[in-house]
Amino acid sequence: MIRQVEYFAKTGKENTHRCVEIVKNLVGEGFSHVVVATTSGRTALAFAKELQGKKVNLVAVTHNVGYGGPDQDECEPAARIELESLGVRIFTGTILTRGIEAALMKKHQGVYPAYIVAQSLRILSQGIKVCAEIAAEACDAGLIPEGIDIVAVAGTGRGADTVAIIDARPSDRFFDMRIRQIVAKPL
Repeated sequence: MIRQVEYFAKTGKENTHRCVEIVKNLVGEGFSHVVVATTSGRTALAFAKELQGKKVNLVAVTHNVGYGGPDQDECEPAARIELESLGVRIFTGTILTRGIEAALMKKHQGVYPAYIVAQSLRILSQGIKVCAEIAAEACDAGLIPEGIDIVAVAGTGRGADTVAIIDARPSDRFFDMRIRQIVAKPL
């Protein structure tokens, strides 16, 4: 199959609308699982509203509670309610390459394997790192099946600027995951 790759001149939320259009086309091609990284919930809402009525399992992946500060849930309560009303399944949990190793790095210094994985994925882009993480996290939670190609969407900072087709695997089989195609990303 031949599919055009879209490269964005800049990172960030100004690319969200174009990423939504790309994902709509992929759903039209038959992709039935879409996983979207979202901090406040607004990015996932942009996708949910545009994919409404389509046969698609849309999963929103948020930061873990406490990521932005003690007991803080960065996903806005109103956005969470609206996402759920639109049939979006929401996963709020620990970032795959962060977790307990981040605590070890803060307390004892040093570099740990998950951090090396994250930095290696960032060679491609921040969004590709997050796409791989959210695919595994959604798989871990049973929100998407493993072993089929899904669409993962992420960004740099806020909004969406990266779309990838990924053969998803849970975190304990992370290295069996395949990034089949990068469909959009910033340069």
